[in-house]
Amino acid sequence: MFQVHSITSLDLPELEPYRTMRRSETHRARQIFVAEGEKVVRRLLESPLSVISVLLPPKWVEEYRPLLDRRPEMITAYTTDKDLLEQLVGFSMYQGVLAIGRIPKLPTVPEVIASSPCPRLFVAIDALTNAENLGGLVRNCAGFGVQALLVSQTSSSPWLRRAVRGSMGTVFKIPTVEDLDLPKAIRELRAQGIRCMAAHPHTSGAPLSQANLADDCCIVFGSEGFGIAPAVLDACDQCVAVPMALAVDSLNVTSAVAVFLYEANRQRGKT
Repeated sequence: MFQVHSITSLDLPELEPYRTMRRSETHRARQIFVAEGEKVVRRLLESPLSVISVLLPPKWVEEYRPLLDRRPEMITAYTTDKDLLEQLVGFSMYQGVLAIGRIPKLPTVPEVIASSPCPRLFVAIDALTNAENLGGLVRNCAGFGVQALLVSQTSSSPWLRRAVRGSMGTVFKIPTVEDLDLPKAIRELRAQGIRCMAAHPHTSGAPLSQANLADDCCIVFGSEGFGIAPAVLDACDQCVAVPMALAVDSLNVTSAVAVFLYEANRQRGKT
């Protein structure tokens, strides 16, 4: 169900979430997020997540009408020309399609363990703060069948606007546990028989081809600049590296995630 509201002004109180798109802490406190782009908004409307409103040029209303008609909640579709929309959000947009959704109730570590069939495949991130990298990581996780993403207290949220956009909306499908004391969470996983491996470049530990990723496991990835914190490394069962030329310091985290998860799927007979 939806109603259309054509706007000629930016002053409506209901448009405040769009005006504050760059203030992530405000949105986080209200448990809302911004979906940006035609495909991301489409995937939000197709998802079971709660949708508050959409903001878009009039031509897109008909494109989304079948999806909007099927929504259980009442959604307001605010329409305006693209120039006014860009004035509202403060930057140039290719399609001019936005939506506001509600962040779902996030699960706990015990809940994702209980709900994930064996062999479990989890990813954990430590101090990952770049939203674009985080979005790409989530997209890789979805593409390779990761059952849950564990996010440390030192990492950015995958519900940031740029992260949601970078994930192409796949964040709507992956259970995410946030704000974790990651060493504690890793010990919790290990107590349940889930092997935790740190993706650590040039490590003296096992090369990726020799690591056992076929059984229950969680692969831990670190920050762009500093890698995995010592306390997190100490909590893991082992460090695993992707062999690379000595002149190369490390892979971009999204590339590393893709390599590790491809190997996990290969060992599980999924490639």
